[in-house]
Amino acid sequence: MKKTGSCFVIILGCIFVFPIWFLIAGSFMGEGELNHLLPIMTGTEGYASWRIFPQYPTLRSYVELLLDSPEFFVMFWNSVKLTAGILMGQILTGVPAAWGFARFNFPGKKIMFTLYIALMMMPFQVMMLSNYLVLDKMKLLDSLWGIIFPAAFSTFPVFIMYRFFKGIPEALMEAARLDGAGEISLFIRIGLPIGSPGIISVLVLGFLEYWNLIEQPMAFLKTKGLWPLSLFLPNINIQEAGLSLAASVIVLLPAVFVFLAGQDYLEQGIISTAIKE
Repeated sequence: MKKTGSCFVIILGCIFVFPIWFLIAGSFMGEGELNHLLPIMTGTEGYASWRIFPQYPTLRSYVELLLDSPEFFVMFWNSVKLTAGILMGQILTGVPAAWGFARFNFPGKKIMFTLYIALMMMPFQVMMLSNYLVLDKMKLLDSLWGIIFPAAFSTFPVFIMYRFFKGIPEALMEAARLDGAGEISLFIRIGLPIGSPGIISVLVLGFLEYWNLIEQPMAFLKTKGLWPLSLFLPNINIQEAGLSLAASVIVLLPAVFVFLAGQDYLEQGIISTAIKE
């Protein structure tokens, strides 16, 4: 029974890993090999096929991407600026908000937190028109700030970090108050260290989401020089499959590294969202 279960897990794992291997193997294939395997690229009829390993490995696609495609680096740094700006804004606004909801009682707290959760469940399409009109009035359209500003006030980080701050024992807080600690000191010396797993899980989840933004840049950015990497890939011609596969691998690498580095914290963050008060 255990062997059957192990075989099933291995087969299932191979199925999930195949698309990634598809990208990696294809990025090392030459133009001729790709044209043979994917006849649609040349406009001819036929069935597509694939090889597990390249027959004639080459780094031509990576050389073309990294040395002959300056727009790739422009869009790469645009993605870095967007992701870093959004995550920094979420930490500066979300952490104090989560602390306030978790540790203070004030009129309308439950209603306001329920509103936070309701806003979290709304997709971007619902808020797109209102965001567009607000950004237009603020003269932030067609700028990176037009993407950073709305996302920096996302309610999802508050929901995640709230659970960690809420789990701090009240006895610990009272003991610190008896020792003369003020509310700001409690937040800095107790809240941030104990809630650090939640903060890191928010950063990991946020990076995975905002590194691959598509709809917001498409709606708010007109200047191509401001586009992130997520808009670079769809603009590659079908005849440049090798370039597209190589770009996909490079775009995937930062997300993989961030996920592996914060995997333990990410699991804690997911578990915390499932715990009821």
